[in-house]
Amino acid sequence: MNKKFLLPFFVLAAILTFSACSKLNPLAEQYIKAEPQPLEAIGGKVPVTINATFPEKWFNKKATVTITPVLRYEGGEAWGTAYTYQGEKVEGNNQVIPYKAGANVTMKSNFTYKPEMKKSELYLTFDAKIKNKEVKLPDVKIGDGVIATSALADAGTANAAIAADKFQRIIKEAHDANIMFLIQQAQLRANELKKEEITNWKDLVKNADEAPNQNVAIEISAYASPDGGVELNTGLAERREGNTSKYLERELKKMEVDVPVDARYTAQDWEGFQELVSKSNIQDKDLVLRVLSMYSDSEQREQEIKNLSSVFSVLAEEILPQLRRSRLTANVEIIGKSDEEISSLAKSNPSELNVEEILYAATLTNNEAEKAAIYTKASELYPNDYRTWNNVGMMAFRAGDLAKAEQMFNKANSVKNNPESNMNLGLIALTKGDQAKAQQLFGSASGVAELSEALGVLYLEQGEYAKAVNSFGSVKSNNAALAQIMVKDYSKASQTLNGVANPDAVTSYLKAVVAARTNDANGVINNLKDAIAKDGNMKKEAAIDLEFAKYATNADFAALVK
Repeated sequence: MNKKFLLPFFVLAAILTFSACSKLNPLAEQYIKAEPQPLEAIGGKVPVTINATFPEKWFNKKATVTITPVLRYEGGEAWGTAYTYQGEKVEGNNQVIPYKAGANVTMKSNFTYKPEMKKSELYLTFDAKIKNKEVKLPDVKIGDGVIATSALADAGTANAAIAADKFQRIIKEAHDANIMFLIQQAQLRANELKKEEITNWKDLVKNADEAPNQNVAIEISAYASPDGGVELNTGLAERREGNTSKYLERELKKMEVDVPVDARYTAQDWEGFQELVSKSNIQDKDLVLRVLSMYSDSEQREQEIKNLSSVFSVLAEEILPQLRRSRLTANVEIIGKSDEEISSLAKSNPSELNVEEILYAATLTNNEAEKAAIYTKASELYPNDYRTWNNVGMMAFRAGDLAKAEQMFNKANSVKNNPESNMNLGLIALTKGDQAKAQQLFGSASGVAELSEALGVLYLEQGEYAKAVNSFGSVKSNNAALAQIMVKDYSKASQTLNGVANPDAVTSYLKAVVAARTNDANGVINNLKDAIAKDGNMKKEAAIDLEFAKYATNADFAALVK
């Protein structure tokens, strides 16, 4: 063919080739996939992973394209992380996309969750240019809506920590007095029986016996020091016990006191010997204690200690005389007020109650208003006890008055920094979205019974669902059930929800979520009915909640949420 005729064909081919390489076509939706689908709020964020394919001969060699995901919802939009790619002939540091082969790319973004995002659309936007010329490419829609079940976590419904009372119905006290004996003697000496210690002890026994709210029982424990041989000391200790028992029997008769008396004797008081040596400052006491630990036979112990000539004389003067005794013990039980008396006084005359009794009084009623009133009165009567302020705050927290609760917890900490108030302030921090502060405060709440539940809420809000489940343990609450739902343990979640002590609208709503995820249409409808009956706002939530998307065409569901 004549070159004159071929030239136009070559020019046309070059123009077509240049044209194809000099523009960017819209990237079709089929080349883009977003995961998860739909999106889901986790730990206050909405994460998304976008896998995109630039097909063969799509990416112009001189093009630069910045792709940014954007989540659009009523009243606003949230922009994700921008990723920039470049063609083979562009000088730059961005990922190069080959023109002929194309490439697969992955883009990750995190949006801060807002409730409005439940009803939203996810787009990819393109900022493109070839050389310095801008190229307009349309946005590509790649997703609809956000599942926000995790956002039902509510620190405000957790159990605030109570600063517990130390009330004891029966307080047990032991009061001792010693009658001392001379070495190898069992006779009671007048100067021992008349000493102030014995006189005071007998007065205490009589007073306890006469008191209407006290019981008393007596123990006699007679001893011999371990330095005279087992046979000698056995008889000696027995006689000391007998003489002491006869003396006490006479004295109780004079005092007109009739109480039980239990008497016993110990032939060789090695236990008392070891205790006194341990507490002493005598030289070589460690050597003596070592002998006691090495030998269990009484006679061998005695001989080995006597062989310690450097220290035995000190033991004979300072330690052994203290073991030649009869110990009188008065075991007194002080019986406190009955529940009826405490409850009555809490209403009529609370000033008659000590701090332990008034704190205990609040636990005797299930009426929240009465509890709050008792704790308030306790704070007036005992303002220097941090527990009263903490418990006023606890009741305010239960009532939803978080401002007052925070004020009271801070007041309690100003009286005395304490773990209960720190934990409660951590819950307040969570209600404000301050997870870092909450974690710090929970770290100062070691030993608080309610801490595991509080940590469960923290982990739940952080998106650490498995840790939350473990922390909640056997707690029966909406938050605990939510954690179980998030790890897909629907059977356990159902058991937990059924065990919630005071079920509310959220309890029923979560039951509906479990039903939806386990394909129980009747459960969805019945539980949503109950949720909406308890809180009318649940109708609007259910209508846009993607948990129930597959029930949109269900006539009963449609009628329920319209």
